[in-house]
Parts: sequence; structure tokens; C-alpha cells
Amino acid sequence: MPGFELICEVEPPTRPDLKKVRHQIGVMSAVADGFLIPDNHIGRATVSSVAVANEVQLMGARGIACLNSRDRNLLGFRRDLLTAAAYGVEQFLFVHGDDPAEGARTSQLTVRRMIEQTRETSYPGCNPFKVGAATRLTKVPRWKAEADFLYVQVSYDLDELLRWRDSADVEIPVYAGVMVLASARMARNLAGLPQLTIPPSLIEAVESDRDAGVDHACEQILKIRDSGAFDGVHLIPVSRYRQVTARLEGEL
Repeated sequence: MPGFELICEVEPPTRPDLKKVRHQIGVMSAVADGFLIPDNHIGRATVSSVAVANEVQLMGARGIACLNSRDRNLLGFRRDLLTAAAYGVEQFLFVHGDDPAEGARTSQLTVRRMIEQTRETSYPGCNPFKVGAATRLTKVPRWKAEADFLYVQVSYDLDELLRWRDSADVEIPVYAGVMVLASARMARNLAGLPQLTIPPSLIEAVESDRDAGVDHACEQILKIRDSGAFDGVHLIPVSRYRQVTARLEGEL
């Protein structure tokens, strides 16, 4: 499908060492059209997503910095925009953010307010920022549909994804979420989440063959591409980025 994009998520470091994230970027550059960098994901402190997005761009790729409303007040958010402009990072994904492992979340900003604030912000000599939002497989609020792009929650059911896309009144680029089940333990843990349905047959396959999670994710990416329903995929390869790249190289 012409124009279909694969946006690969990288794991930002929890220590002051960028060696591993540079390796992820270097390996997945063979198949990725861009890289999304999470922001203190799972409630743990990581190197700034803006800083890692800058690192992505220094390596010749497109960086998309995820920012959550959980950790920011208005002044802190304006600092992030200013830092991004100084680095030349132009794309953001704004999310609510998981509950923090320690401390409390802030309540001053929402994703909607972050989008509005970004639209109101410009710097001389800098391109306008592009901002995206995330959605579950439910009705999309109008303010999210007016973002520059939309990321859809991970789903292991292609039919469910396609039904949602048929029902969604969204005209901006939409990226389907695909996540590799890296282990049987991960599969069982995710199966307990109410918003995520994993077929029992897939869990059994991963329990008997660790590479089954990689195979399923790669097959789903190709099926989503061939469906023509989405503009791309947001891939979360977890620790299996080498295997995913080897499997997809030559296919995309």
C-alpha cells in the first residue's frame, strides 16, 4: 500500500546511557519510517522523550516524542515545547499516562489542553508542531479527530480493528497498534487487562514457541497494510526488535 508507514516504538533508557536505544534505532531503521519514544512509561523515570527523539533525528530518522499529561504543569509543558523547538523535534504524541509507581499525578493539564497549547505556540524560524492523540476502539471525540494523526490502542483481532475503522468518522492519518508478545508470561499478564483481548490460541502458541509472538505481530502488520484501512502501524516490538526487523525486511 503506497504511503503505508511503520512507526516503531523504542525503549527509552532508565539510566544515563543511550547505547541500547541507539542500537534499537540502528537495527529497526531497516524497516521503520519513524520512531516513537515513550515518556516515563509504566510510571518509571526515563531519559526525556524529547532528548531521545533528537537522538533519533541525529541518526537520520524521524523522531516522535510522546508526552503525558500526568507529569506536567503548564510551565513544564512550555519548557518541553521550547526544548523540542531548539532540537528541531516537530512531532508529538500526547497521552494521559499510566499511574506513577511513586508520587502523584498532576491535574493541571489534559491531553486536550496540551493540544490546544501546542496549536497556540510558535517560534520564529521553526516549523509548526504536529500533534497526535491516542484512542481506544471506541467513538473518537471530535477534538481528537482534529489532531494531526491518531494512534489506536493495541489489538490482536484484525476484524475488531477493521470494524472500528469502518465506524470511526476520522479523516486524519490513523495508525493501528501492534505489540509483540515477547513471552508467555507477558501474554498471560496482558490477557488480564479488560481493554485487551488476546485469543487463547495465541497465548498457547507463545507458551510453546517464543517466536510465535513475533510471527503473529508481523503477520498482523502485513494484513493491516493489505487491508488499506489504515495509514500505518505503531509497532511495539518490546525486546524482540531484532527478530521483528529480520522478519519484516523485504516485506514492507
